Amino acid sequence: MKPKRNVRRKHRNILPWVLVGVGLIITGMVVVKSLPKGSTGTEYSVVPASVNFPAPELTLFNLSGNQVNLSDYRHDIVLVNNWATWCPPCKMEMPTLLKYYQEHSNDGFMLISIEAGEPAQEVSSFVDEYGLTFPVLLDPDNQSLAAFRNSSLPSSYVIDLQGNVVLAWTGPISLEMLEKFVTPLLGN
Repeated sequence: MKPKRNVRRKHRNILPWVLVGVGLIITGMVVVKSLPKGSTGTEYSVVPASVNFPAPELTLFNLSGNQVNLSDYRHDIVLVNNWATWCPPCKMEMPTLLKYYQEHSNDGFMLISIEAGEPAQEVSSFVDEYGLTFPVLLDPDNQSLAAFRNSSLPSSYVIDLQGNVVLAWTGPISLEMLEKFVTPLLGN
């Protein structure tokens, strides 16, 4: 009979955790149901911080193995996006970034996507899967995260024509926030 008591004790110890799990699932379902119809959740993003500091000098390699300097893009308004293939919020914002890039790349806008540490083959597969057409740079040593002094992913920075970082986001960006804060810098 002792073994049955041990089994019962184990089941009693599990019960609170099962209830917590069910509660979290229900809470998640309520949150999803409360989103506007057709919402993917990408409409919600933090407002960027206004900042003013010189853009860091970064030299990294693209997926073709060519060296790229961040300063090569000083003739455009540049959004630097630090991300990783394994990061759910990074994955969530990629379609938004791609859409904004496609709509504004002819308006003096450049998006430089810097992947934080994954092997080139894995990053290349991600780029193909998401159909990314903007430059993707590899950062195996996390130089960009160190240069911008922010190890959170995703994180994004807007560099103006004078080479200064003027906006900073930590977290995913919505199309609404890009249109509201970046588009006016394009001077259209």
